[in-house]
Amino acid sequence: MRNGRAAEGGRQGEVLALAAGLFASNGYSATTVRDIADAAGILSGSLYHHFASKEAMANAILTAFLDEILGRYDEIVAADMPARETFEALATASLLAMERHQAAIVIYQNDGRHLALLENFAYLRDAGERFEQAWVGVLQRGIEEGEFRRSLDPRLTYRFIRATLWTVARWYRPGGPQSAQEIADQYLSILLDGIARGKKKKTKE
Repeated sequence: MRNGRAAEGGRQGEVLALAAGLFASNGYSATTVRDIADAAGILSGSLYHHFASKEAMANAILTAFLDEILGRYDEIVAADMPARETFEALATASLLAMERHQAAIVIYQNDGRHLALLENFAYLRDAGERFEQAWVGVLQRGIEEGEFRRSLDPRLTYRFIRATLWTVARWYRPGGPQSAQEIADQYLSILLDGIARGKKKKTKE
């Protein structure tokens, strides 16, 4: 009996992974239950043995990602490190999440705003607020601690960081030339240290 349950759970995981890939590549609205069933090699009716609806599959995919990453955010913020270290930890956690939840991140970016309008996806609005609170909080603290420039607009800076970090999932390739950690290191260098070498001093003629 235990082996049967394990096999069932494994099959559910396979179906969910296929659904996640289709939602990410084709969009949630454009992907049908039949598309998922065809990819899984089963009849559409058989899919309902695993999940009640397409919506239930999307919920399972998104909540697995959000529960993990927001839990990690909470741990980082609660650690009460200096602002720069907290910033680095949040950015690294966001990028390393691609290794387990790449498709979910793409779905969240592409379809999250539309899905958040639906009753059963209302938690997406709360998730968005929690992401913003964590980032705006560390940016404001960094300004107060003198780590970040006083001219920074924390909310505008957060929007820039959000667009910079989460869109990596659209092009990241596991096993590619750069690992998620290497990308995180490069992005942190750009975000915190910039790309310019600084203004050259004028020489007297």
